[in-house]
Amino acid sequence: MKFPLRLTVLALIGALASMILAIPCVAGGNASQQSQRPDASGDAQHDFDFNFGSWKTHVSRLLQPLSGSSTWVEYDGTSVVSKVWGGRASLFELEVDGPAGHIEGAGLRLYDPRSRQWSLNWASSRDGDMQHPMIGRFAGGRGEFFDHEVINGKSVLERNSFLDISQDFARFEQASSADGGHSWETNWIMTFARLPQQPVSTAAAPSSEQDGQHDFDFAFGTWKTHIKRLKAPLSGSTAWAEYDGTHTIRRVWGGRANLGELEADGPEGHLEALSPRFFDPQTHLWSVSYANPGDGTLSTPIVGEFKNGRGEFYGEDTFGGNAVLVREIYSPIDATTRRLEVAYSADGGRNWETNWIMTDTLMSTTTGQSN
Repeated sequence: MKFPLRLTVLALIGALASMILAIPCVAGGNASQQSQRPDASGDAQHDFDFNFGSWKTHVSRLLQPLSGSSTWVEYDGTSVVSKVWGGRASLFELEVDGPAGHIEGAGLRLYDPRSRQWSLNWASSRDGDMQHPMIGRFAGGRGEFFDHEVINGKSVLERNSFLDISQDFARFEQASSADGGHSWETNWIMTFARLPQQPVSTAAAPSSEQDGQHDFDFAFGTWKTHIKRLKAPLSGSTAWAEYDGTHTIRRVWGGRANLGELEADGPEGHLEALSPRFFDPQTHLWSVSYANPGDGTLSTPIVGEFKNGRGEFYGEDTFGGNAVLVREIYSPIDATTRRLEVAYSADGGRNWETNWIMTDTLMSTTTGQSN
């Protein structure tokens, strides 16, 4: 995850660092600590297993990074890390408070089995925007993740580090470099102390708010899903493939965000995907992105809203080497059945071809998280 240098504006400008720097080993620690560190099994897709659970979290934040200032502010609260895809991804939820205010955010960590690297994707509840990912890996019990940004007209490298990892404790640091990595200034420190496991409430939080932030409340739970997929969109073909499986949607930020997990099988093979959805309280719009376990990256989000119980979301993509518009329509049918349809347009929205129809039937209203 990449935390904001200034909480008033999330830094979204810049490109991904093109190289991952060499990662030093961490010396010391007793045998118990060593067994909890990543790399113990040599299987990089489980590097974040140490982090699953609930944590008492303390945050120290440098108020004015790269300015020569040494003024820090402190926050205390909790964080929860939930397992996704059996550990090949995870959801990090942070909520802390201090004299400087309130911080609430979520981080989606995705593993790329081809590069054996992780991407850390961070969003704040203040605007629901997913920041540019940090990319990196663990080595010697220490994780380091990098990207590049342009902040206030300056080229800045960003580094996230996980260190001092044991069964019941971990430390996270964020640092910036304005000189190409020759020197680094730490601007964010988090320490995690494990909390005893607590039962997770599955009750929906009551709300009378009508601004859209609870539009997806109907979707929380576990669903039996049936999928029809057009095999060759925008080709004139009418051949469809069908799949059956499950679709689980878990609540985040009390309903102002959520994470969908899809797994289905059919004669054409196996489908597996994640869909994080975030609400922007400023625009009252939702953004929806997708990820699959094959590459560990998030798609460009599509954006939209609900009106009269029907959700419509639009975006752009490339299909078959051509630019296309994408439309998603959510249409709850009744209290236990809902439908999602995806369509492409290759002519600027004049004509739409539906290529994905997913019908969900409710199995369970459980909306908590499994660690």
